Order: sequence, then C-alpha cells, then structure tokens
Amino acid sequence: MKTFIATAAVLAAAGPACAQTIQLKPIADFRIRYEDVDQDGLPKDADALTFRLRGGVQATDGPWSALVEGEGTLAAIDHYDDGLHGASNRPLIADPQDIGLYRAQIQYKAKDFTVTAGRQRITLDDERFVGAVNFRDNGQTFDAVRVEATPIKGLKADVSYLWSVRTIWGIDGKAARQQAVSGNSVLANLSYATPIGTLTGFAYLIDEDEFSVQKFALSSQTYGVRFAGAHAFSKAVKLGYQASYATQSDWHRNPNSYRADYYLVDGTLDVSLLKLDAGYEVLGAAHGAEGGVALTSFQTPLATGFKFQGWADKFLTTPPNGVRDLYGSAGLGWKQMGPAKAVTVQAVYHRFTSDRLGQHYGNEWDALASAKLAKTTISVRYADYRADRLFTDTRKIWLQLDWAL
Repeated sequence: MKTFIATAAVLAAAGPACAQTIQLKPIADFRIRYEDVDQDGLPKDADALTFRLRGGVQATDGPWSALVEGEGTLAAIDHYDDGLHGASNRPLIADPQDIGLYRAQIQYKAKDFTVTAGRQRITLDDERFVGAVNFRDNGQTFDAVRVEATPIKGLKADVSYLWSVRTIWGIDGKAARQQAVSGNSVLANLSYATPIGTLTGFAYLIDEDEFSVQKFALSSQTYGVRFAGAHAFSKAVKLGYQASYATQSDWHRNPNSYRADYYLVDGTLDVSLLKLDAGYEVLGAAHGAEGGVALTSFQTPLATGFKFQGWADKFLTTPPNGVRDLYGSAGLGWKQMGPAKAVTVQAVYHRFTSDRLGQHYGNEWDALASAKLAKTTISVRYADYRADRLFTDTRKIWLQLDWAL
C-alpha cells in the first residue's frame, strides 16, 4: 500500500511537469546551542554544545511541488547522556549526533484542497497531541499521506494516515528509543471558524507497533474537542482564550485496558507591551482498577512536549497518577528595539500535582529572553524544577542561535 501511494504520487506529478516553468527555492537553517543541566542525584552535570544544519530544495510547478531536505547534528561538546550512548552518570540531553533525510515529500495544492505524500512535518492545533518537536535538534517527522480540504468557507477537514514516525533519536536509535516507530495511525481534525473562535473536533488513532517501545502500551485512541479564539477590545488590548477536552483509551495491541481524560482552560491578556497568561491543564489518571498503573494515564507520544508542563521536560511521559498543571506567565514584547526585532522577555510558573491521590509533585520556574537580528534569532532560556514528591531538583540553561534563509 505504501509503495502504491508513493508511486501514484510521483506519476501524478510527472504528468503536468512540462506545462509551466519549474521554480526552485532553497531551504536552509542553522542552529548553535549550548545546554547545561544540573540534576540532583547524578554525580556530574551535563554540558552540550551542538550544531544543527538543515538544507534542501523545493521545486514548484503550478499546483505541484516536491521537497527534499536533509538534516545533520554534530556535538562539539558531548559531556552528556544523549539517550543512546554512555554517560549515564550525567543528565539526559536528547540531542544525539545524527545525519539523515529530514523531509521528502510531494504536494498538490489547490485553492480548497491539498494532498501531501511522503516524509513530512505535521503540526495540529497547538501541537499538544501532534507536533514537529522542533526544539530538539533532530525534529520529529512522519511518513504519511495528509489531505486538507475546505469544502465551504470556515470549514476545514484535515486527515492524515501515518505508517512511520521518524523520532528525535536519529540514525542510531535503538531499544525503547527507536529511529522510527511503525504502525498504522490516523489523525483526523474537523474545524469550523466562527466569529468568536475556532471549534475543532479531533480523533487520533495512534498505533505504536514496536514491542521495544513500551511493549505497545503507547497505542491509544483519543477523541476530543477544542475551542480557541480571541477578542480585541482596542489596538492595545486583546483577550485570547482556549478550552479543550479529550478522552483516551487503549487501542490496537496495547496490553492495558484503560480510560483517562484531558482538560485545558487557558486565557491570555495582551495590554500594549505586556502579555499575561494563566491556565490549568490536566492529563488524567485512569479510571477504576487501572488507576496508578504505568502508561494508563493520558499520554501524548506524538506531541511537541517541550511546549507544555515546563521546560525542564519532567512530564514528557505522564506519571501513573496523572498530572495537573496550574500555570501562569508574564512577559514583555517589543516589535523593535534598536537593530533588534521581536524582543521578548518572559517568566513562567508551574505548580504540578497528581490527578489521583492528591500528591504535590513539585514546582517550576522558567524564564526566556530572545531577540531577532536580521535572519538570526538569539535566545537565553532557563528552567528550575523543584521536586516535592516526584523526580529530583533540576536546573537547565540554554544559549541558542538560530539562522534561517
């Protein structure tokens, strides 16, 4: 089936190839990042200086396009546990050295209809359930066919069939951290834009069909609804809001039998340069007898986890008793400050508790400062997790430079 889909896409693209002039667009981005981690319970800190380069080309002929992009990561300082090679006496920094094919896709794009086939990035909504994991050097992509259609104004259908998830672990991926995880997964979104926000219903049938990856226990079916919108009171004052609910249960070859729920409420207020945000997110524990059993709480294995529940990355896998995150942030932003654009400073606070048994896991403070100079973005980021009933105290700092063509 996969061979048929790929062959059909290539043949379809070849038909009108000579009808118009083919336009070529280069793709390039470069990242340098230094990351330091101090984690209680381990004898040494982790230090990583990594260089990440992506490069490729996109060819476009009318509604058709083809894209190929490679990716390579090199560690100039590798005093860290990269998840695959040694250094178990140091904290984990999930940026192993890697070189490989990042994207290779063919796309047909019309006014109200788009089909993309091949290795591609897929990000849905806020990436809470499906994302590109772009903060890590080796981003997540999917071998998939994706169809996006807008049959009437405001209504959009977005359906993807995945047969492989290309993980952040790269070419040396092994055991529970595979280079790729196969399986027949379906991601479906149906959204409708209203004057006050967008209402989205979703169904994510995730088939993690690799025994070495948690013994199939990350295969799940998730059904939910999300509403997100904003209202401008004036040019200087804007209110944003979102709410989401989902329910998840076992699917395919998952050996567990469980059901767990997800909730989110979030509000943001922009007043001139000031931005305030507050929210409450719950990834619930299983109901009934399965409660408290590992991997029976609400899991999001395809998410861009770094965006949620603190930058210390303590909750990428939801604990058996679930997690409740009460958070708030305050920041300032300037469009221009001298030669710098998009200047931002931000502080974030999280209080983590369990969904089951009422345990206080710990608290986290995060901070960020960033600015853009021409095509280069410079950022400094800090995370400080203070443990109570789960994990250990952890402090992280990042110095990062991103350049894009």
